[in-house]
Formats: sequence, structure tokens, C-alpha cells
Amino acid sequence: MLAVFFATYAAVFLAEIAGDKLLYTTGVLSSRYRPLPIMVGVTIAFMAKMAVAVVIGERIAHLPPLLVASVTALSFIGVAYTVWRKPLVARAHKKEDTTAGKAAMVSFAAIFFSEWGDVGQVTAAAMAAKWTSEPDATSAWPYIVWLGAVLAMVTKGALAASIGAGARKWIEKTFSPKVIRYGGVGLLLLLGVMSVLETLGIG
Repeated sequence: MLAVFFATYAAVFLAEIAGDKLLYTTGVLSSRYRPLPIMVGVTIAFMAKMAVAVVIGERIAHLPPLLVASVTALSFIGVAYTVWRKPLVARAHKKEDTTAGKAAMVSFAAIFFSEWGDVGQVTAAAMAAKWTSEPDATSAWPYIVWLGAVLAMVTKGALAASIGAGARKWIEKTFSPKVIRYGGVGLLLLLGVMSVLETLGIG
């Protein structure tokens, strides 16, 4: 069982970490929000997406590209709008605490509603198909594949959030709040366009 877990973890992590746009999306979010609510939101999203991958298997890779592209575009536009609406000046500590739920929801939406059928999900689906077809497979193996895939994705999210959180102080000292807002929104929209074009097989 440990072999199944570590094989899935390694396969999904390596597939996801190379050039993945959601890595950068999480980094952008962590430059505007605190890491903990971001990690809560992305973890729930990863749990749900990998559950779908394990259950549906390879079929997720054959979703209509236009549907995936539309959901991805709306997701990135929504997240960019939320970042745009965030106040330029930091609020008092008590009020900042009340935005943790909002930050978690924005982070959840950024991950859950974008890039369905991406390399991480397809890898998790393939691992589920591979391991559950083994002669000595048990009914617990799909759950082990799911757990390995989720922890790989959470590791990726934690890396992005910690890098973004570390850069947050430097960014706030170096750039004005308006530049941070324009830069963050611009980068999110650029990543959204790249994701849509990739999903549609353009470029």
C-alpha cells in the first residue's frame, strides 16, 4: 500500500510541478492574502478534483475543450475581479481576520473551476486505473491513490503559497499598492488566457 501511495504522490507531483500555471496562480493569491486561508481553499479544491479524477478515470481528459476553456476563463476573470476589489490599504487586524473565509473561497474557486483534465488529474486517473487493475488490488487502493494525489497537489500549493508569502513583504516595500493591484490582476488575466488557449489546443 505504501508503494501505491508514494508512486502516486511522485507521479502527480512531478507531472504538476513543471510549468503548471496554477502554481503561479497560487503565488499571486499569496501576495494578496495570508497563506493559511489560501491553503484551506486549495486543499479542499484539490481533494474534490482528485476524487473526480480517481472516480472518472481517463474520461476527464475527454471533456469538451470549449466547456473546459469557458469554465477556466470565468474562473480567472472572477479571481482577477476579486483581487481588483481588495482594498489598497491593509485593514485593521480584526477586519483582516474576517476576510480569511473570503480568501479561502477565492483560492478554492481559482483551483476548482480551472484546468479540468490537466496533467495532474490525468496522471491521478491513470494511476487509479493502473493500481486498481492489479491482481492483488484491494478496495482501499483507490483511496490510497486519491490521498497520494491530494498530498502531491497540497505540496505544490504549499510551495507556491510560501514563495508568495515570502515575496509579499518585499513586494509591499518595493511597489505601491496600485502597482501591486495592476500587476496581480494583469498576471491572473494573462494566465487565464494562456490556460484557455492551451485547453483549446491553440499555441
